[in-house]
Amino acid sequence: MKIAKLPGDGIGPEVVEQAVKAVDAICAKFGHEVSYTSALVGACAIEATGSAYPDSTHQLCLESDAVLFGAVGDPKYDNDPTAKVRPEQGLLAMRKNLGLYANLRPVETFDKLVGKSPLKEELVSGADFMCIRELTGGMYFGKKGREDNGDTAYDTNIYHRYEVERILKLGFEYAMRRRKHLTVVDKANVLESSRLWRQIAQEMAPKYPEVTTDYMFVDNAAMQLVRQPKFFDVMVTENTFGDILTDEASVITGSMGLLASASIGIHTSVFEPIHGSYPQAAGKNIANPLATILSAAMMFEYAFGLMEEGKAIRKAVTASIDEAYVTEDLAAGGKAYSTSEVGDWVANYIKNN
Repeated sequence: MKIAKLPGDGIGPEVVEQAVKAVDAICAKFGHEVSYTSALVGACAIEATGSAYPDSTHQLCLESDAVLFGAVGDPKYDNDPTAKVRPEQGLLAMRKNLGLYANLRPVETFDKLVGKSPLKEELVSGADFMCIRELTGGMYFGKKGREDNGDTAYDTNIYHRYEVERILKLGFEYAMRRRKHLTVVDKANVLESSRLWRQIAQEMAPKYPEVTTDYMFVDNAAMQLVRQPKFFDVMVTENTFGDILTDEASVITGSMGLLASASIGIHTSVFEPIHGSYPQAAGKNIANPLATILSAAMMFEYAFGLMEEGKAIRKAVTASIDEAYVTEDLAAGGKAYSTSEVGDWVANYIKNN
């Protein structure tokens, strides 16, 4: 297994290192060979090369079997609206150039942590759904600019049929593997792009007669996520809506530090936590590494088709939560362990169980 390691900014290097410990433990246990090559992306890449996603990083990703990615982002750029190059441009360029059209974000609760959610326990206990976000279209990639001496700004939300068809196909296929319920989230009462989404979904639904397909405006979906999260099985939506809804959904688990993701595409797939660079915690060894470790589990499952290996990582993460061997965001007044201590604990559990 050739893995491109892109730690990125903020807490990225710390949490990726813990995921590497879990990957190494799995490879030793199951007899796999793995090699890592590191590269720059985000703010650190801008500082070193002037580009947020250097050509050398892209070439490494193309030559690798999977990409294990941390996060990008730095307050230096967040607080400078005139910056011409931004760390997040590296993430967008990676998605576009690798053809990463689908972001899979599973939302699953842990029994020991249902009390950590701001929602009532009876609402979140047993919640288990998959968010599928289109990743290379919409406003993030549409034409944008300024007019009237900079006093007018615009972002174009554009979608093509092929982009919508391939993400909806993935949505229907995942619904068939799960509880056969697909919710298509749009804003078809206002947006023409959403009407295209709904039209294509209605054309495709008869091909999957076993799947119950329903349609939900994004504002209603945002409300239902906190009102009845167990309603959802597979949710599929466009880029901007998916970015917002999946961050909202993260509170269902009790911590954003528990949500993994897989970005599936035409070339190499990328596996990353959803929590971002969290610069306030960078270098303090306090960040929760479990989302990145769970992203490594998704890497074994989706990039290599090694389901038992992924299951072994998930078992270790669940055990660390059950044993309260967690970082400060999950400690709930108990002892908080460091990022590296949690990584070591998970790796040792994999080796010994």
